[in-house]
Amino acid sequence: MSFGAFDEPSAWAIPAEPQASDIVTEALKKEQVLKEIVAAQEDLKVLFNRVHTVQKEVDKLTSGNQTLQMYIDNLTVQMAKRRGQ
Repeated sequence: MSFGAFDEPSAWAIPAEPQASDIVTEALKKEQVLKEIVAAQEDLKVLFNRVHTVQKEVDKLTSGNQTLQMYIDNLTVQMAKRRGQ
């Protein structure tokens, strides 16, 4: 009867102690990943703030367009009344 990977002696062996250089390398990799995450978060904050600013500008322009459209509509009605007299 075969148990696949369990038949190999290495499956039952005690794992070797990690080398000091491996620990340092892993720590440096983790530190680099954390720095990249923080940088990405900062970039997202900047983008979010920019989107928020642009949305405010769009809302202001939309409101201005609505005001101008009402003004144009009123002028059109007044012009139609004058021509109808």
